[in-house]
Amino acid sequence: MAGILKFSGLLGFSSGREESLKRAARRDAAKAIGLCRALLSEGGEAAGTRLAGEALHLYESFQSSARDAFFDLLAEDFSPNPQKILEAADAYRKDMGPRNLQRLERAVEAPRQELFRRLNTVPGGTRSLVHMRAAMLSTLAQNAHWEPIASDLSHLLTSWFNRGFLVLQRIDWHTPAVILEKLIEYEAVHQIQGWPDLRRRLERDRRCYGFFHPALPDEPLIFIEVALTRGMSSQVQPLLDPQASVTDPASADHAMFYSITNCQEGLRGVAFGSFLIKQVVEDLRGSFPRLRRFATVSPVPRFRKWLAANLGTLESLPKFADLVRLAPRLEEAAWFKNEEHCAELRNLLIPLCAYYLLHARHEAEPLDPVARFHLKNGASLERINWLGDTSITGRERSAGLMTNYVYRLSDVEGNHERYVRDHEIAASHEVKALAKRVTSGAKAAGVRPPG
Repeated sequence: MAGILKFSGLLGFSSGREESLKRAARRDAAKAIGLCRALLSEGGEAAGTRLAGEALHLYESFQSSARDAFFDLLAEDFSPNPQKILEAADAYRKDMGPRNLQRLERAVEAPRQELFRRLNTVPGGTRSLVHMRAAMLSTLAQNAHWEPIASDLSHLLTSWFNRGFLVLQRIDWHTPAVILEKLIEYEAVHQIQGWPDLRRRLERDRRCYGFFHPALPDEPLIFIEVALTRGMSSQVQPLLDPQASVTDPASADHAMFYSITNCQEGLRGVAFGSFLIKQVVEDLRGSFPRLRRFATVSPVPRFRKWLAANLGTLESLPKFADLVRLAPRLEEAAWFKNEEHCAELRNLLIPLCAYYLLHARHEAEPLDPVARFHLKNGASLERINWLGDTSITGRERSAGLMTNYVYRLSDVEGNHERYVRDHEIAASHEVKALAKRVTSGAKAAGVRPPG
């Protein structure tokens, strides 16, 4: 009995301590919110800067519970006033002059937007707000009421990080170590295996470029890695091999973009990639006039997942029914080294990948995020490569398949316009013919093609 009482006491102590921590978190969040209210009411520059610095310093000391409480209070206390919106809208309906329009605009804008502008005035303020949005996005699915705050930050960050403020820099082995370390940390497509690997990626037959912002001088916003090659690469492993011999870049006729990494989660949705590719192409053309083609060797990150979801439909297609039997082989560690398995799987997976890229959609756009990115930028889907990435990640996400998107400078603008207007996908005859095998098979079998 004594043991039970002791255990119950421990539970009570634990529960009491947890409640005490919650109260402390709420007190800290309320204190920060008090500083934010004072900041919005302060007219003096010096006092405003001091309050902004104190508010951000306190926020950055928060653990997750205090941070969440702070976001809850931002949503509750710094949202637009519905009554003021209605009154301003009614006034504008009666008189659509500029004064009433300005009144309506002020009423609709959340007070926290002005709060964020004032927080941004202190040294390090921009960095803090970018990290604030990243923290919010990490649990936004469980806190839908934070969506307006994330949207307000997105609106402001899109203005603050527009193309006019971005600086393109080539990154090489002489770039400060603090930035090189960030490349190793942030690389999201093909992990950098330490300093020797990074050094090979920065050799004279390679190029790396990044966009930087004056407010975050040591933080790349996005970076792109390029290999200067003879011919269009169909596999990524040779480009990533740290022991690969260095070739003469002057002899290259292709620039292969093999990795593009967005570094700042807090800037998700702020478009940098299209501007970066265009500027990199211009820089490379000026340095290497023999380059005749700019292309990617790109992953197909959701292909395996899509394949698994559509096996039932594929079983109804005579030409692809064998995939149901063969699919378990993809779980074997060394399946890609078995020539017999590869021969059977290749004939099935390449047409299905072509179909997936051209026809699998999320609403009107391609389901594949890499396809959306390059097609929207005006590239054309040129080729699908068997065993283009035999790494564990490549096999898990796409059965080792990779694609080549080509940026033909004369076609980029037209491709972009057709994609944005009609979601028309620019693709080679070869890729279209491969995808047609799936649609023709479904038509012959009298069934709907995969979703």
